[in-house]
Amino acid sequence: MKKYNKLVRDKIPEIIEADGKKCEIEIASKQEHYNLLKQKLIEETEEFLEDENLDELADIMEVLFALAENLGYKEVELVNERQKKKESYGAFKEKVVLRKVY
Repeated sequence: MKKYNKLVRDKIPEIIEADGKKCEIEIASKQEHYNLLKQKLIEETEEFLEDENLDELADIMEVLFALAENLGYKEVELVNERQKKKESYGAFKEKVVLRKVY
């Protein structure tokens, strides 16, 4: 038996059981969920930094949407906030590096 004690995607227990294994789960409280999501964000970011692929970026995005929901926001609100900041401050497409301000 391997212990994990980490947040997993919703269908993981079904996938484990479909593989003929058993698992033990519990549903986190809102505060525990928030703390686990912060840990998951670190985990997924580290995985992206190692593998640098679209799959890991999608995992980060899913965690960000879950964090927003935990804080009472909808996905669309997060996307809209991103757009507002993009319109006000720009994005990171032009590769601008600020070296000094005089």
